Amino acid sequence: MLNVFKLSDLDQKKISELCLRNVDGNNDIKNTVADIIEEVKLNGDRALRGFAEKFDGIQLQQLYIGKEEIDRLALHVGNAEKQALQLAYSNIRKFHEPQLISESKIETSNGVVCWRETRAIEKVGLYIPGGTAVLPSTFLMLGIPARIAGCAEIVVCSPPQKDGKVNPYLAYCAQLLNIGKIYLVGGAQAVAAMAYGTESIPKVNKIFGPGNQYVTKAKTIIQSESQTAIDMPAGPSEVLIIADQTANAAFVAADMLAQAEHGVDSQAVLVSDSMDLIDQTQKEILKQIKDLPRQEIAAKAIENSFAILAEDLNLAMGFSNEYAPEHLILATDTWESLTSKIINAGSVFLGHLTPESAGDYASGTNHTLPTSSFAKAHSGVSVDSFVKKITFQHITRIGIENLGPTVEVLAELEGLDAHKNAITVRLKD
Repeated sequence: MLNVFKLSDLDQKKISELCLRNVDGNNDIKNTVADIIEEVKLNGDRALRGFAEKFDGIQLQQLYIGKEEIDRLALHVGNAEKQALQLAYSNIRKFHEPQLISESKIETSNGVVCWRETRAIEKVGLYIPGGTAVLPSTFLMLGIPARIAGCAEIVVCSPPQKDGKVNPYLAYCAQLLNIGKIYLVGGAQAVAAMAYGTESIPKVNKIFGPGNQYVTKAKTIIQSESQTAIDMPAGPSEVLIIADQTANAAFVAADMLAQAEHGVDSQAVLVSDSMDLIDQTQKEILKQIKDLPRQEIAAKAIENSFAILAEDLNLAMGFSNEYAPEHLILATDTWESLTSKIINAGSVFLGHLTPESAGDYASGTNHTLPTSSFAKAHSGVSVDSFVKKITFQHITRIGIENLGPTVEVLAELEGLDAHKNAITVRLKD
């Protein structure tokens, strides 16, 4: 059952405590991950084979599968599944393609022209989780914008199955994305391999992909200790639902359980101005969870979740902005009056017929999103995540004559005489 709190009874300290999640208070995860990263840095492929045996229970002779094996595995995908993956591919591509835009040149003053041009990040690494659930949808969510951006090299890592291969659905996605190699590496060791490179796995410039707390910790460590960037700290998944008396309790419970089945460290939060809705949702959770194959995982996540009774939806939105959820669902007839009040959220789902599952798979928006309150500063993955913006400028004779004296004054007031002189020699010429 969900713990229920009354918002008016909570002080700021308690609110902050409720908004904390996945805290590694004793640094146990950090220390474990640091050891894994160091082992990969020192021993490369040998370390990866050792971790595959230790964590995945398999001895790997080769750390990847190539195009021929990918094509063979993809043959096991049925027509209905192919059509579903193709439709998801199409919708995700439609949503992301317009994000690759060119900008106009701007004449900031007479004779001074400035502009930006987009360049793809050359080498990117995609981490596709495969622990308690295999996620071909994540492969599409990361691979499609990488292809649209024009990244020259796409390195894909995913944990091996017990047969030493990958799931056929991942293989079919690889075909859709024209990717001919998948590395059989999971967890923090996959992040380390892509960050530093091994005999088999190339070093990349930026790593993308969600994962558990170990993967997330590995990404934050390598971002601070290597030259490899990350998309964001995308850890265990979460949802916050704002609902009122117009909501359907069965829908709300279904959305909470959809989030809870991701993993035991996932979290589902309900904020409502109706105690009756909270009670009805609790009953629906107990009813629906019995039919879930992953009910044990979902039950543990629900234990880690809670509900809040707020006086009105405006106060509910205030809590949501403090929590900064990865997924925000507005289960109310009046959602249009609330959207302008959203400040912090990864992705938003509006109304009673827009489940978060739609965004996870096939509506078109990206499902790789900031968690653990990182939505206060991070956006979800997009084509922008796979490119850099380089600024250009060109100054003519008239431009240097007009702008030069201003630059001289500014350089002089900062005490940087060489900067001033770079202008002065040109003006004298």
